[in-house]
Amino acid sequence: MSTLPKVAWIGLGIMGSPMSENLVKAGYDVTGYTLERDKLDRLAAAGGTAALSVAEAVRDADMIVTMVPASPQVEAVAYGPDGILDNARRGALLIDMSSITPQTSVDLAAAAKDKGVRVLDAPVSGGEAGAVEAVLSIMVGGDQADFDEAKPLFEALGRTIVRCGPHGSGQTVKAANQLIVAVNIQACAEAVVFLEKSGVDLAAALDVLGGGLAGSTVLARKKDNFLDRDFQPGFRIDLHHKDMGIVTDAARAVGAALPVGAVVAQLVASLRAQGDGGLDHSALLRAVERLSGAQV
Repeated sequence: MSTLPKVAWIGLGIMGSPMSENLVKAGYDVTGYTLERDKLDRLAAAGGTAALSVAEAVRDADMIVTMVPASPQVEAVAYGPDGILDNARRGALLIDMSSITPQTSVDLAAAAKDKGVRVLDAPVSGGEAGAVEAVLSIMVGGDQADFDEAKPLFEALGRTIVRCGPHGSGQTVKAANQLIVAVNIQACAEAVVFLEKSGVDLAAALDVLGGGLAGSTVLARKKDNFLDRDFQPGFRIDLHHKDMGIVTDAARAVGAALPVGAVVAQLVASLRAQGDGGLDHSALLRAVERLSGAQV
């Protein structure tokens, strides 16, 4: 009989499925719920248990993890008579690993406290590959004692795990992460178009750039996307558009100027408006190509 906490996992998308499966591999008893039947079947095949509702999934859980697209979905699964807060046992720990607004996390923690449920906001960085390989960076907001309790679970999912401060801090750091990633992808995309138009061997150029100061995790992870024009989604433009809205609004609220970030946010929005929202965010390359005269 496992002495590990019983886990309810809500949201089995591109990130949630491999993450929940990594918990199963680590010996956790995982009960999952999502809207797609095939994702529930996948979890069951991996050794987890499929639930038919949020309420059923969370009822006996010690820890509840949510991994859904945005603030509205977090609120939808958390609140109401069929939601997490009305059905979780008192003392349960709710860990929201979605990328949402910092204020949504603060509000959720306050509402959960009234129900006797503890909350951590714990968004991640690393994309689908990081989720599959269990090497995610996890940035956490909430009480130290709750963080310490959840750390073994985090260690089954990621490699860099840091408590960043009180409720909402994890989401604030994730917003900054998404700003850096978007600007970095945009710079790489512009370099790719510049190199190709100059007649340089692109693969060789990206290899040498990756070994110098211009090297980055973004370039290493996305190099093949650029070379192969492979934009199958690891992290969709639609989601990065949402995240750029979060960081833009949060920065405005604290009086921080994001001049480069604002431009890249508009480029992400334009790519989405041109029908590329379902592609990987490395498809920012397509926007640069269009601006440079290519028919994409």
